[in-house]
Amino acid sequence: MRPQDGAELEGVRVHAFEVPTDGPGGQEEDGTLRWDSTTLVLVEAHAGGQTGIGYTYGDVSVAAFVESALAPAVRGADALAPPAAWERMFAAIRNAGRPGAGAMAVSAVDVALWDLKAKLLGLPLFRLLPAFHDRVPVYGSGGFTNYSLDRLAGQLAGWVEQGVPRVKLKVSRRPDEDPRRLTAVREAIGDGVELYADANGALTRKDALYWARRFAEEWDVRWFEEPVSSDDLAGLRLVRDEGPGRLEVAAGEYGFVLKDFAALLDGPAVDCLQADVTRCGGITGLLQVAGLSAARQTDLSAHCAPAVSAHAFCAVDRLRHLEYFHDHVRVERLIFDGTLTPANGALVPAPDRPGLGLEVRWPDAEPYRTHGSRGVSGRSSWG
Repeated sequence: MRPQDGAELEGVRVHAFEVPTDGPGGQEEDGTLRWDSTTLVLVEAHAGGQTGIGYTYGDVSVAAFVESALAPAVRGADALAPPAAWERMFAAIRNAGRPGAGAMAVSAVDVALWDLKAKLLGLPLFRLLPAFHDRVPVYGSGGFTNYSLDRLAGQLAGWVEQGVPRVKLKVSRRPDEDPRRLTAVREAIGDGVELYADANGALTRKDALYWARRFAEEWDVRWFEEPVSSDDLAGLRLVRDEGPGRLEVAAGEYGFVLKDFAALLDGPAVDCLQADVTRCGGITGLLQVAGLSAARQTDLSAHCAPAVSAHAFCAVDRLRHLEYFHDHVRVERLIFDGTLTPANGALVPAPDRPGLGLEVRWPDAEPYRTHGSRGVSGRSSWG
C-alpha cells in the first residue's frame, strides 16, 4: 500500500501458550525464583489484509487484560500510527494499572501494531524504525542455579563455540556453591570470553559488595546484574560506586514506565541500563527509553525476547547488546518460523522479510495453548 493510504485496525486476537522448561526435574531456578514453565502471550492485529503479531512473557492473565481493556481501545485506530494507539491504550488502563501486567499487555499489542505497519508497507521492521544499526550483538544467557556443573559449563561453552563472545550465569541462590560454579565456567570458556553474573536481586547490600569484589578479582566477571533488588536504588548505587572498576552494575528488566528507567539513571544507580521491549510499553515505549539513555550517555542492553529485540534495538543509539536467553530462544523456536541464530556474535534481522519476519507455527503451538482459539477453520472474528 502507499504510505498516504489509511488502514483501519479491524481488531485483535489474543492467545497464550505455556511451554514447560527443560531444566533438571522440569524446573529452573535463579537467585530468587523457581519455575517449571514459560508462558508466551501472543497478540494478532489485523488491518488491510495483513496481520501483525506481537507478544510478551507473563501470566496468562495478561491475555485477558488485552481482551478486556486494550482491544476495545484500539479497534478502529489507524494501523499506520502505532504511537497514537499506544497513547490510547495507556489512557484506557489508567485506573486498571499501568505498571506490571498493564504495561506488558500494552507491549504485546504495540509490537503487533508495529509489525502490522511494517507488513502493510512491505518493509522489515528494523528498516521501518529509525535504525542506527543493522545487527544486535548478543550474550548467551542461562546457567541456572540448579544445573549440574557439567550442564552449566557445557551450555556456556556451547555459546562460545557458536561465536558468542560473552556469556552469563545465574548466581546467589546458594552463594557458597558459586565459587566452584564460576571456576567450572571460566575453565570451560577460557580467559578471552566476557563472563557475566546475574543475582536476580538475591543479595543484601553488603553481601553484594563482597561478592562483586570476589567475582571480579577471582573470575574476571565484568557484569553484575541486579546484585540487589531493582527496588533498592541506594543498594545498586553502593555496589556501582564502591565495587571494582571493571565490573559493571546493570538493571532495568523490570522497568515498565519511563519513570522506572529515569530512577535507575538518576545518581546513577547502574553502569548499563536494561530494557525489555515486551514489558516497557513495546517498541513505542522502548524508543522513549532509548532517548533517555542517550541523553544520560548510558548504554542500553536488551533483556530477552530475541525475535522482537533483534529488530527493536536496532533503533537504540546507545546499544550495548541483547540477552540471548535460553528459555525464550526455546519458546520462540517452537512457536515461530523465522527466528534468528547468532552469526559472529550478533543477531542480524533479515532484510527481505516484512515486519518481524515471523510466522506462527500453529500446529506446533496448539498443544501448549492455555488461552484463546483460532476459531472455525483456523479463523475467527476480530475482537
